[in-house]
Amino acid sequence: MNATSGGKPFNGTRSTAYVNARLVDPASAYDGPGELLTQDGLIVDAGARVFGGGYPDGCEIIDCGGQALSPGLIDMKVFTGEPGAEHKETLESASQAAIAGGVTTLITMPNTDPVIDDISLVEFLKRRARSGALINVHPMAAATRSLKGEGMSEIGLMRQAGAVAFTDGDRSIANAVLMRRILSYASRFGALIVQHVEEPALADGGCMNEGETATRLGLAGIPAAAETIMLERDMRLVELTGARYHADQISCAESVEIMRNAKRKGLRVSCGVSAAHLVLNETDIGSYRTFFKLSPPLRREEDRQALVAGIADGVIDVIVSGHNPQDQESKRLPFAQAATGAVGLETLLSVALTCYHDGVVSLCGLLARLTLNPALLLELPGGRLSKGHPADLVLFDPGKTWMVTADKLRSKSKNSPFEDRHLQGVVTRTVVAGETVFQREPA
Repeated sequence: MNATSGGKPFNGTRSTAYVNARLVDPASAYDGPGELLTQDGLIVDAGARVFGGGYPDGCEIIDCGGQALSPGLIDMKVFTGEPGAEHKETLESASQAAIAGGVTTLITMPNTDPVIDDISLVEFLKRRARSGALINVHPMAAATRSLKGEGMSEIGLMRQAGAVAFTDGDRSIANAVLMRRILSYASRFGALIVQHVEEPALADGGCMNEGETATRLGLAGIPAAAETIMLERDMRLVELTGARYHADQISCAESVEIMRNAKRKGLRVSCGVSAAHLVLNETDIGSYRTFFKLSPPLRREEDRQALVAGIADGVIDVIVSGHNPQDQESKRLPFAQAATGAVGLETLLSVALTCYHDGVVSLCGLLARLTLNPALLLELPGGRLSKGHPADLVLFDPGKTWMVTADKLRSKSKNSPFEDRHLQGVVTRTVVAGETVFQREPA
């Protein structure tokens, strides 16, 4: 983080000066008063005193009012309905929800109809994003053909076409031989393999965490062992192949320990957690509330605390929304039959900020898991406030509260587990490539 620009003149057009800000840059660990200049979609300078020599001619000046100014969020796990289920969500409606939550980059899952499993579909999604989305959209492509877990997809060609990583989304790659082949092939050119860690046979028929709460509710459970068995197996395969591997969401204490041990061994592994799993547990299901039916399921309070500890000590690299829109018909069913998933783009930052407000992690540390770390894992240029990087920014008031109400959510689907709850942390402005794409009206 540069301390000053030296007052040198700035040339060019479309420049914007952000002043009176609390700059929070995870890349430099700078958190303090500062200023930032953008020009033609890029950051020109940022630091404690950028404009000592005056503002560039014609520069727009935005007074941040002491609010936090950070890189825009990068959400590594977003399901959209496009193509195939546009009634649940489109790229356009997802981007509207994202910008209201300070998310400037979406990483979409391949679980669409048709599945994103060949070059033409990767290119189609990127074209649709350019025409319909307000923000950056990058697809993860299917690791196996048609997500069937039977044969490897064209990973190399799809990577060249723009896929940032490879996954079967909300399905595990259960065949160990196939997974080893995928990891071996991906390791040749450094592609990232992302796994949904759940042994499908053990999870079959379950709808919430296995344990006392499930027994009391009379619901079939999914044991934590379904997650840990798959994760342990994959760590052995990563050790064999040397591949880059990311567990998209872990949910239990044992998984945190498995990841901690794998990192101690020097394996090229990382993991994520959903914001919801950091603040909710299995008891929140209450009287069969289907908006709390998630995958992986909400676990015990002890597991939630272990996940929070994993954020504190750096074992968990990324926080995601796990945004999975479901329409009313899919959720207004008995708990066991209801669709799995919740929307989370608009609440991602506010829910994640709970860890900061509780003193678990610094604001820089928290934002690293929402910005810098996803950028590094996916080899994207965002996630930092430094010269030459994209001017993708979020301005937010970390202390201000707001209430989540269904009628104000911008997603097409309204299945939020935080409905009617007060959250702390309000996004006031979102900037993509130097342009303001969202600005909240004063209350």
